Amino acid sequence: MGTKDDIAMDPISDKKREKKKLKSKKAEAEEHEEQHKRLQETVSNKKREKREKKKSKSKKAEAEEHEEQLKRLQETQADFYEYMKEHDEELLKFDANEFEDDADLETEADTDVEDIAKQDVDDETPKLETAKKVNEQKTITSAMVDSWCKSIQEDAKLGAVRSILRAYRTACHYGDDTGDDQSAKFSVMSSAVFNKIMIFVLSEMDGILRKLLRLPATGGMKGTIMELIHTRPWKNYNHLVKSYLGNSLHVLNQMTDTGMIAFTLRRLRHSAVFLAAFPSLLRKYIKVALHFWGTGGGALPVVSLLFLRDLCIRLGTDCVDDCIKGMYKAYVLNCQFVNAVKLQHISFLGNCLIELLGTDISASYQHAFVFIRQLAMILREALNTKTKEAFRKVYQWKFIHCLELWTGAVCAYSSQSELRPVAYPLAQIISGVARLVPTARYIPLRLRCVSMLNRIAASTGTFIPVSMLLVDMLDMKELNRPPTGGVGKGVDLRTLIKVSKPAVKTRAFQEACVYSVVEELVEHMSQWSYSIAFFELSSIPILRLRSFYKTTKAERFRKEMKQLISQIEANSEFVNKKRASVSFLPNEPAAASFLEDDKKAGQSPLSQYAKKMRQRAKQRNESLVETDVIVGENSAKFGKIAPSSDEEEDEADRNEKGAAAFSSGWLPGSDSKEKEVEEEKTKQKKRKRKSKTTEKKQVEEGAGEDDVVEDYVFSDDEEEDLFDIGGDKDEDEDDDDAADEITDPETKTSNNKNSNKTKGTYKTWHKTYKKTKKKKKPRVA
Repeated sequence: MGTKDDIAMDPISDKKREKKKLKSKKAEAEEHEEQHKRLQETVSNKKREKREKKKSKSKKAEAEEHEEQLKRLQETQADFYEYMKEHDEELLKFDANEFEDDADLETEADTDVEDIAKQDVDDETPKLETAKKVNEQKTITSAMVDSWCKSIQEDAKLGAVRSILRAYRTACHYGDDTGDDQSAKFSVMSSAVFNKIMIFVLSEMDGILRKLLRLPATGGMKGTIMELIHTRPWKNYNHLVKSYLGNSLHVLNQMTDTGMIAFTLRRLRHSAVFLAAFPSLLRKYIKVALHFWGTGGGALPVVSLLFLRDLCIRLGTDCVDDCIKGMYKAYVLNCQFVNAVKLQHISFLGNCLIELLGTDISASYQHAFVFIRQLAMILREALNTKTKEAFRKVYQWKFIHCLELWTGAVCAYSSQSELRPVAYPLAQIISGVARLVPTARYIPLRLRCVSMLNRIAASTGTFIPVSMLLVDMLDMKELNRPPTGGVGKGVDLRTLIKVSKPAVKTRAFQEACVYSVVEELVEHMSQWSYSIAFFELSSIPILRLRSFYKTTKAERFRKEMKQLISQIEANSEFVNKKRASVSFLPNEPAAASFLEDDKKAGQSPLSQYAKKMRQRAKQRNESLVETDVIVGENSAKFGKIAPSSDEEEDEADRNEKGAAAFSSGWLPGSDSKEKEVEEEKTKQKKRKRKSKTTEKKQVEEGAGEDDVVEDYVFSDDEEEDLFDIGGDKDEDEDDDDAADEITDPETKTSNNKNSNKTKGTYKTWHKTYKKTKKKKKPRVA
């Protein structure tokens, strides 16, 4: 019986299910009709509001009417107008141009309404069709970019400016992991569209923003921006400025091609003054520019320096402090190892830092005092403790190049009263370094110190006794006895701190040392060849030179000493004849003008002899270095074609640099990246096959990542680690003289392949950046 009841109940349950389905379909249809009615109501409400806005006056029209009323007030009620002018003049300074017209806002509102309506209608279509329509809406075409550019240039429409900046943001963030972000209006573009957007925005946006903010076409200082912040145009358009600068910073962090980076930085330099309103962006821009300055190749270091220099000039001391600290740290980290080629690069970095110090001399003095005091404390520790670790901190390339940096700064700004007090302690430190270990192996270091002292004396006009440092080297036994190590290879003393033991015994080392001592001594004596006390100054050096002339057995050295002594004696006679006819004493003020006309003409025998010595030293140095290398492969060309004015620079950037940096084949469509990946794989295989012996050789030669400047920390704690000596080892530990207590790295050739990190092409980054982003960390935090 139970089974029959169940069978009878089945048709009843089926009927109930069918009724429920019918009711659910009716309910869905009713809900759909209600949604459609609501949508129609919203659209009609928007249209009604639009008609009401058209009927009512816009804000700009009301502002213009109010301005006319104020003008009529002066004619109709002159007494009241004069009263208002005396007590509340700001009310009369009403400008109708500060208000925007509502036309652009209405067009944007209309487009938003149409987008909402389209999205609601598309919900009824299948998912595939909706996805296609959404993609079509987000695609940026060349016609769209052309229309935006035309409306900006001809009609100056604000809506077009906002649209091009949205497209610029999409281009800068291309390849980022945005996911399914429906809020982004644009996400797809071709290579030609990308190039148009980047070149137009980087070339024209600075002028567009200045027009909107009512600023001059070029220039500007921090004060003008701080005043601009409180105005209505800034409140209306500051988000456009921040968008432009923020997106440009993002793309700078992701680019790898030096041409792209140089073009972008060159264009952003005109808008650097706006960073005064955004301190967080300012700090990030300084870090990025410092990174490119320390590690870039070609013209990129020069462009980065100009960008930082403009920041310091326009934004004041706060920016100067960060830039000086960052550049000083980058300079020290690049001075790890030196050879004849890298010496040019280090001198270039030093000249850049000296140029930046000139932007604010008073702030530069504070930093110079702190850093020179740090060098003095390191030297004092070495003199007190006399341990090899303390000596190593002094006798390393970082310490010596820091002395040369501040020597160059004192010489460059010797006429400035702020940096002149630093000359005396700096000269004391250099003299202490030269006398720290007086052995023949450290003759190159002593000669470098003497050269720095001569430069300080010549620029400041003060007497520094360096003749004893030079003649003491001639009394060393290594220069007086015959060489036992043969002729030997040519020795470039500029690239050495310490000479190896076998090299000291060679004839080439003796000749290089004696000739260098003679050249530096002639340079020192020629500086005071017009002094009324020259006879007294030269008496002791002549005695020491005659002693060396008698003791040495090398005929070439005897000939060199004889010629030098004769020149000094001839100069003494030249001065004695002139001073025999004067009536003042050497300590009187009139002695300062003694032989002033002869000094300008360069008539003294030592001055003429010094010119010959400089020419001989130049020829000898050129013979030791096969090629003269200037920083970057195109730095000389960059200096020659530098434009003479801002307008010429803008034209050059827009025509030449833009076409070179943003080529049409930059985006997908090139297979160069695949070739690069294959080459990298083969290089990695070759590196794995290298034996341990080759790795040891690389370590001895100085190949490493010490020359690469990654991040810049401006804290005082980090400055103490600039002269860290970890990892430096001495190769000669079995020497018997005093110099062997000091361990110092030999001259090392830096073959670091990773030092030039700005490699790659603009053509391949757009295609593969999204794939490699997870593997590659951003360069600047």
